[in-house]
Amino acid sequence: MAPMSVSKNPASSRATKAEEYLIKDEPYYEALGEEVTIFEAAFRRQLPMLLKGPTGCGKTRFMQHMAWRLKRPLITVSCHDDLTATDLVGRYLITANETVWVDGPMARAVRTGAILYLDEIVEARKDTTVVIHPLADDRRVLPIEKTGELLTAGPEFCLAISYNPGYQSVLKDLKQSTRQRFVAIEFNYPSAALEKKIVRRETGVDEAMAERLVKFAGMTRNLKGSGLDEGASTRLLVHAGKLMSSGIDPRTACRTAVASALTDDPEMIAAINELSASLF
Repeated sequence: MAPMSVSKNPASSRATKAEEYLIKDEPYYEALGEEVTIFEAAFRRQLPMLLKGPTGCGKTRFMQHMAWRLKRPLITVSCHDDLTATDLVGRYLITANETVWVDGPMARAVRTGAILYLDEIVEARKDTTVVIHPLADDRRVLPIEKTGELLTAGPEFCLAISYNPGYQSVLKDLKQSTRQRFVAIEFNYPSAALEKKIVRRETGVDEAMAERLVKFAGMTRNLKGSGLDEGASTRLLVHAGKLMSSGIDPRTACRTAVASALTDDPEMIAAINELSASLF
């Protein structure tokens, strides 16, 4: 039996071309403030970005828009409890009679000069988030201990992370040692007029229906802390609007796309359904 060889050449792991991560068509995004200008300035000065705001308010769409605008590949990682440093950086895999190194999304982004977006970073394990520290300060390097490599990020690489402050707890908080490496942009739900414009553009409902959906969202957001962790996001309004545009009764659309998505509490669902019934 032939001995198994070990390949430590990370170039062999670059089967996926950077072009596959390019966003070719402009993603629809309505600016809430100066976030586009701030991100562009931070990108030029090679500063990492922290996006914080409630779920469904447009952080991921903003990242897609900026990647398109800056003409850079976008590599997105949805963080979770089981995410390890190995998942981010890379690992050795056995293929046929050879052991080869395969880059993880972080190493791939550094090599290709991509924008690396770690979504909901606080969901990742604490021992995982520290691997981003060398990339998030003046060093801009990624040590790969298993191969002995030290990757230096080029000027086109950008690190961005996001989280929802509304879900913070002692166990799921962003450490100061991590937080203070980033330029932070705060996101929130759009103004009523802008949210109505977004809902109409994304769903095709008429102005009157979009206005009622936005009013409905405001009602649910007033319930935050009184039975709801979060009110209806712009994303959920878009979901409801798309169902309506497909012929679903407005109250049914609000029940399935909003009320049942926000909570499992029967009393809370009934209360939200009453709100929608008053409008639709």
